[in-house]
Amino acid sequence: MDEYKNGKIERVLGIYTKLLSGNVINKFDEAQEYGVNERSIQRDIDDIRNYLEIESEKTGYINSVIYDRMKKGYRLEQIYKMKLTNSEVLAVCKILLDSRAFTKKEMTDMLDKLITCCVPKENQRMITDLIDNEEFHYVEPRHRTKFIDTMWKIGQAIRESRYIEIQYFRIKDKSIVTRKVKPAAIMFSEYYFYLTAFIEDEKVRKDFDVLNDAFPTIYRIDRIKKLRVSEERFRVPYGNRFEEGEFRKRIQFMYGGSLQRVKFRYYGNDVDSILDRLPTAEIVGEEDGIYTISAEVFGKGIEMWLRSQGDMVEVYKKKDSHKIKERV
Repeated sequence: MDEYKNGKIERVLGIYTKLLSGNVINKFDEAQEYGVNERSIQRDIDDIRNYLEIESEKTGYINSVIYDRMKKGYRLEQIYKMKLTNSEVLAVCKILLDSRAFTKKEMTDMLDKLITCCVPKENQRMITDLIDNEEFHYVEPRHRTKFIDTMWKIGQAIRESRYIEIQYFRIKDKSIVTRKVKPAAIMFSEYYFYLTAFIEDEKVRKDFDVLNDAFPTIYRIDRIKKLRVSEERFRVPYGNRFEEGEFRKRIQFMYGGSLQRVKFRYYGNDVDSILDRLPTAEIVGEEDGIYTISAEVFGKGIEMWLRSQGDMVEVYKKKDSHKIKERV
């Protein structure tokens, strides 16, 4: 028995070493070399596959033994991609549920696919149990609009620098307006996805504060009723490209208005929550646990947020700088 076991170990290690060296394993040739039948070699390959699957869960690197029809043998395919760990999948599921950005069916489908694709079968029930109650009580957004395909088309238009024409439901007067725009970015904030885009039509832009403004207009994607991607392309000089990351730091509330510097005193206990909420915020002073904070932000949303903080915040100074177009 020991002799058989030692022979199998030596054979499996030999085949594994060949695979690591980039060799193609032919079952017939290996069976001849080790004096066994092809079924034994197949079992050895299956054992190596099982080992690699277990290792991939530990290391995150996906290595698999695949059959190459062209070369008529088995070879090692090494995919240096990090798999999500169980804890990472759980975190992503929780974030998705808390976003409340999608219809209930869309949310359920995405969670099921995420767990099925990224979690080993033996751990899938554990993840499902941990989110089951929250998923069951999930409250979908009131608009109940399915917009994922629209968002994907917008993403392609951004990547290819193509104009898009949208029919957009404008909330202030409950009307449908048509806009031809240069899409710049897709952003997410507090339950909704937004398109940021530049309007070139001066008839539309005449109501904006500054015609030559460097910043885009903001549209909620679920309010886009129709979308057409044009064959016409636009050119964005590298020096004038839209810095989505920098814009995102300053527009936290998706409202149009001014680019402004706000300064306020914070009397609360958790200053980190303020600094995380406003990525451009910095502490410019502190005395007896009262912080003086300065931040650069876009739009009128900051005013509503500051008022919502009640007695914990006292506005010290606010100075307008540049302008951003009103959201339509």
